[in-house]
Amino acid sequence: MQKLDNQNLESITGGASPWIALGIVATIVFISGVIEGIVHPKGCDAT
Repeated sequence: MQKLDNQNLESITGGASPWIALGIVATIVFISGVIEGIVHPKGCDAT
């Protein structure tokens, strides 16, 4: 195994960005809303 110094550790990049996590959460919420609308449809009440 190779030991890394601080300079090498600071140059490591990767992982998921917060935007990716937010996009996944938004997609899940949208799909659950679509499923909810299909399972429990509500009529249009124009008042």
